[in-house]
Amino acid sequence: MSAQSSAAELLRRLEQVAESSGDGVRAAAELFAECVRADGVIHAFGTGHSQGTALEVAGRAGGLIPTNRIALTDLVQFGGEDPSVLADPMLERRGDVAGRLYELAGASPQDLFVIASSSGVNPSVVEMAHIVKAGGHRLVAITSVQHSNQVTPRHSSGKRLSDLADVTLDNGAPFGDTLVSLPDGSSAGAVSSLTAGLLVQMVVADTVRLLLDSGYSPPVYVSNNVPGGHERNLALEAHYEGRLRRTAS
Repeated sequence: MSAQSSAAELLRRLEQVAESSGDGVRAAAELFAECVRADGVIHAFGTGHSQGTALEVAGRAGGLIPTNRIALTDLVQFGGEDPSVLADPMLERRGDVAGRLYELAGASPQDLFVIASSSGVNPSVVEMAHIVKAGGHRLVAITSVQHSNQVTPRHSSGKRLSDLADVTLDNGAPFGDTLVSLPDGSSAGAVSSLTAGLLVQMVVADTVRLLLDSGYSPPVYVSNNVPGGHERNLALEAHYEGRLRRTAS
């Protein structure tokens, strides 16, 4: 498969996700808008490359200001753990870290959670989903329904991320998250980062529409590289003082 044919297939999948996700995007946007109007914060969690999806939700130009990214590195940055804990390649499969990450996030009752995981079966994300729902929060999941349904859940509950979410957005990624078959039976060419990013930006756009329709001024970031943008962003962030975390990584 050439670069051009790979791009064509990626574009086809992006179009497919955009066309098929309308109901889910609208439902997720309703939860986002409800959270913002209730003076809540949207917390986004993902491990591995799904951290990129969390970054699409939290703290980026054009995105909503009341957002936080929850990451495994929080255990060290905010939780006082020894940095060596991050050297464990199986950390994302440890369900015991989820409770500590939730605690460090300092969520309020009206806060919303977004959990991204293409596989949707690793213990850390499923345990986080259990904790979020037990805390009374609404939950939006971004996952590959095809992949998740073809693998055995690793959490002791036997649940997948999608089983616990109020709204599930399907990133349309195939099993294994790759497009190009190789002679040895493996494959290459990832999908989920692009399609998940598309879903996030569709939800943000619909959230902004809903807020405007209800007469609520959407609290969104302007790029810090636009003159006056940094100062504007700081002024809007001040409303959420002590509730937003912005780190360099």
